[in-house]
Amino acid sequence: MKFTKQDLLTLLISLFLFASCKNPDGVGLDIDSNTAITGNLVVSNVTTQIVKEADISTIALARYPIGYMNDPVFGKTEASIAMTVAPPTTLAQDFGTSPTLDSAVLVLSLPTTDAVTKFYGDTTSSIYSVDIYQLTNNITKYKNSDVQAHNSQLLGNFRGKINPNTPVKIYDIVTAAADTIKNMPAQLRIPLNKAFIQQQIMNLAITNFTTNAKFANIFKGLYAQINKTTSSGTGGIAFIDFSSSTSYLQLVYKHTNTSSGIDTTSVNFPIGTSSTALPITATISHDYTGTPVQTQLLAPTAEYQTTYLQGLVGVKTKIKFPDLAKFNSTYGKSVVNKADLIIELGSGTSVYPFLAAQRLSLYRWDLAEQPANISDYTSYVANSTPALFGGYFDSINNRYIFNVTNYVQTLIDGTIEDNGTFLAPTSYTLFETTPTATSAERAIIGAKTTTTNKIKLNIYYTKIN
Repeated sequence: MKFTKQDLLTLLISLFLFASCKNPDGVGLDIDSNTAITGNLVVSNVTTQIVKEADISTIALARYPIGYMNDPVFGKTEASIAMTVAPPTTLAQDFGTSPTLDSAVLVLSLPTTDAVTKFYGDTTSSIYSVDIYQLTNNITKYKNSDVQAHNSQLLGNFRGKINPNTPVKIYDIVTAAADTIKNMPAQLRIPLNKAFIQQQIMNLAITNFTTNAKFANIFKGLYAQINKTTSSGTGGIAFIDFSSSTSYLQLVYKHTNTSSGIDTTSVNFPIGTSSTALPITATISHDYTGTPVQTQLLAPTAEYQTTYLQGLVGVKTKIKFPDLAKFNSTYGKSVVNKADLIIELGSGTSVYPFLAAQRLSLYRWDLAEQPANISDYTSYVANSTPALFGGYFDSINNRYIFNVTNYVQTLIDGTIEDNGTFLAPTSYTLFETTPTATSAERAIIGAKTTTTNKIKLNIYYTKIN
């Protein structure tokens, strides 16, 4: 065979390409840098310890809890609401000539967002009984453990099922015109004692409505609490929205109109604000008597197969990574390519009505033992991708995963001291590093790497010397 110069050049180039390709199966295949994990894998030890949450202020919550739950694992939980009532800003004069109250209704609206923020617990069979009283004093105590004093006279009661996703039909009172019916988002409508409201509000002089402070000093406010005697079932916690004008005290009354005679008018008294001037507060209590949670709280340093997380200022879990301080001495100076904290749910523990928390928070203590975001969360928030940090419940794999790559690197390098890292339920729509009062969810998670339901730290690393 006779080769031309061009044929010889082609042959040499071909031989060079095949000689330099050690893995011909990979030719033409692109690697996704977001999914490719390189380096060695170490499953690092994680220790756990249950911790009772400290009290918090319940001023300016995104929503307020009310209800009662009897959970076989977490015991009894109860939540009540104390509300300051304000005079309507549109009430430029008194109630008119010869006002007579037709009805007084306390309207407590559930949030219009996703179902997770509205209610936690049983909506199918439990009966909820909510009693309404008048506060004895203005609200001056704001912690979740503070009990708000109230008068003994029962002003109103709601008893029935709570359907957080079912709209209600109400009459819209139109002055000097025919009333109309309209649909409203889910709400509790609690009729109040008409004689009491007539005396305490309708008969007041107009001077008592000129400022919020004057009216609050006269009327004090309202207190809503669950009646455990007339409630039934495992129960649940509803969340009330006071952030808009959808929760209020509605008065419908008749008065004499000089032009049209007797007329019916409706006026709404707003409930509270997000400040201490017109406060709303929640009282939250837990009774762990005879539960597995109480067992761990009484002996927190013992070794357990599971640990517990509970919202509504309940319990959280402190985790530590004892192997990270000696990681470089064990494996050599290393760069962490990826680190995942994997939290597996206890088998059979997410069962209606007490389903697993839809989101967990993960944060650390600083040197002063104050809560601080870990670096991975901060960096994802800065890049407007906080969901990539993780912590959302994976119902298919029954677990939660957090991306903690940077945090683990800092613990290995010793640039941050391991003063404790914490897992706790948090609101689905709000990542919190303080005890949550806006979520009643709970989770039962694995406490040991060697158990079936695990908590483990997967570290993919590359040795650099």
